[in-house]
Amino acid sequence: MRLFDSHAHYYDKAFDPDRDEVLSALPAKGVEGIVCPGCDLESSRQSMALAEKYPFLWFAAGLHPENLEGTSLDDLEEVKKMAAHPECVAIGEIGLDYYWVKTPEDRARSRDFFDAQLSLSEELDLPAIVHDRDAHRDTVDLVRAHPKARGVFHCCALSAEEAKVVLDLGWYVSFTGNVTFQKARRALEVIAAAPLDRIMIETDAPYMAPEPFRGRRCDSGYVYRVAETIAQVKGLSGEEAAEATLQNALRFFGLEG
Repeated sequence: MRLFDSHAHYYDKAFDPDRDEVLSALPAKGVEGIVCPGCDLESSRQSMALAEKYPFLWFAAGLHPENLEGTSLDDLEEVKKMAAHPECVAIGEIGLDYYWVKTPEDRARSRDFFDAQLSLSEELDLPAIVHDRDAHRDTVDLVRAHPKARGVFHCCALSAEEAKVVLDLGWYVSFTGNVTFQKARRALEVIAAAPLDRIMIETDAPYMAPEPFRGRRCDSGYVYRVAETIAQVKGLSGEEAAEATLQNALRFFGLEG
């Protein structure tokens, strides 16, 4: 299989013991591309450094809704500077999270940051990598408010009906190892309904290791299991699903040619 992991956090401390060893081994496992999105300024810088070191890895810069403490909208100037780097292919990871972000004030603040980063995505003509947890309505409403923005709902948790709305807006959906879990019915319904050319695969490493590796530290070497699951739903071979999602990622991130 030729594989593209569209979302993996290799700056995470879980990789501190053997980061170079893990990354160096991935091309031999068929992994031809990886995007490493930041969640704050420091992790965005760390992702940029990894992209400078590994020719098959690119990065995204952004402020995650769980990482806004101590930040201000002025920090988006630094995100904008990093986004000018030739290896930066997206604004992300950005979005809304009402599971961890509880108070009305903090939720309103996270909406302000999401709105501003979608505007930055439009201004720079870079796709957005969107995190949406328990905040579907507000997330989709803000996406609709930025008709020139384009992006992907990573680790897609939308219903098939909600996914149709974002797909109709020209957005993509991406799936992690949790689609292999026994209770993954909702995600499988979205995969069945979504056009193949709007689907990407990811690991969200070091999280979301697929079956039969659930519970282990995840890395891009496991992303083939997501491709195999999509293949089963779509009636394809694993190689066909892997190739389609690789081409989708290359197109989405502007890496074709």
